[in-house]
Amino acid sequence: MGGAKVVVYGLSTEGYAIASQMAIKGADVSIIDESTPSAISLKAEIAKTYPNVSSLKEDEPLLSLEPIDVAISKAEYLFFTPRIRKTGQDIKTEIHSKFKDATNSLKKNSSVVYALPTGFGGNNENISLLEHITGLEVGKQISYFYYPLEDLAEQSKIIGSYNGKEDPKLAELLTTSKKEKKFMAISSSEHFHAIDVLTRFSGLCSILEICKYAQDDIAKQDLSSNAFDEIYLNNMVSGLFDLKSLGSSFEGANTLMYLINGSVKGIDGYVKRLIDEIRSTLKKNDLKASRTKIAISWTLDQHEMRGDKIEMLQTLTTKLRDYIGDVEAYEVPNFDLFHTDKTTIVVACSKADFENIQNTKHDANLIIIKANQLCETIQ
Repeated sequence: MGGAKVVVYGLSTEGYAIASQMAIKGADVSIIDESTPSAISLKAEIAKTYPNVSSLKEDEPLLSLEPIDVAISKAEYLFFTPRIRKTGQDIKTEIHSKFKDATNSLKKNSSVVYALPTGFGGNNENISLLEHITGLEVGKQISYFYYPLEDLAEQSKIIGSYNGKEDPKLAELLTTSKKEKKFMAISSSEHFHAIDVLTRFSGLCSILEICKYAQDDIAKQDLSSNAFDEIYLNNMVSGLFDLKSLGSSFEGANTLMYLINGSVKGIDGYVKRLIDEIRSTLKKNDLKASRTKIAISWTLDQHEMRGDKIEMLQTLTTKLRDYIGDVEAYEVPNFDLFHTDKTTIVVACSKADFENIQNTKHDANLIIIKANQLCETIQ
């Protein structure tokens, strides 16, 4: 592989994982933390020592740095893996602004690998923007690839490429022992990504909608014991960014828009149902809102590229505060916090969070609500 010069723009979970994978393979990798003015040189031993961004940031090892524009100007491959935290209409502006920063100093014969999900036609916009920023023509003086990243275990085997052109060096950088990479036209790779996203969400929302009708304990018990793995809020929101970016590709009504909007509505509907379940738990237990505390337990990865889980946690917290003033979100619940004179309702937003709560000693003044497809309550 001859130590290809790679720059990863964005010290995100996905960016760091792919940077580490390439560094261990022998590539010359720099990674750019958008909040600092320098590019960090990521050597194989550092990648092996620090499995993720949190461990790297906590330890702050001495790493060799160089100015961002210098690193980018030397890049053969630039991976675009920023953390996106704006919401709604501002997302596009934030992405464009970061894309401009990332590609400004690129030189002729370099390649851009765009790792955020786009909807249909999103890459055509990026290609126009790239040509505008660099003054170089894509397909001739500069190359562009589409490779939306999730976690490494789920890495796609498809690389979208301008005119479907193959790049063996890039394939070698990205190939793990498990999967060979396949190049195809960018529009085709957008279609495959859309199929994956919609298949996941239409299946998920079918389960959520049907579980609404399990009102009595026997139905709930049957559904929880036999039919499905538990789906928590954490799983429901995974990839919502991808779904919404797909939704923003279309104007007007068509069947695809019904599927996308139906899925978004299904998740909004679930959040409403979860809040209703919390309110009815107060009623059933004769609890006054002023004598109740809600602890939302959701351990989030603050370094993910997509910000939809962080946004959902804020939405849930705000909506619950409309009914109960005392609502706090906890990464890892510390049950000393719950020794108050209030009754505490803990909302577990992922399987790991639920298990954490189960394993932590707590008193009887605690009601646990699983934020799963059935909104189960444990007292």
